[in-house]
Amino acid sequence: MVDRFSGWLTTADVASRLKIPPKTLANWAYLGKGPRFARIGRHRRYRLEDLVAWEQMMLEQGGGHNFRGVERRDAA
Repeated sequence: MVDRFSGWLTTADVASRLKIPPKTLANWAYLGKGPRFARIGRHRRYRLEDLVAWEQMMLEQGGGHNFRGVERRDAA
């Protein structure tokens, strides 16, 4: 059986990529900010393509690697 969630990133994966604490991602999720994610059970998982799109949006908006001014994400 193929695991359809095998290509998803964990919170730790995303935090490491963005060089931020996992707690920051949790706060962003609570506030409706940051990259899109899906809940799989009790866990948040991120698709790589959603993360890359969010990073690109941040760069285009001048956010660069300083994510303090993180925008609210659109409801999916």
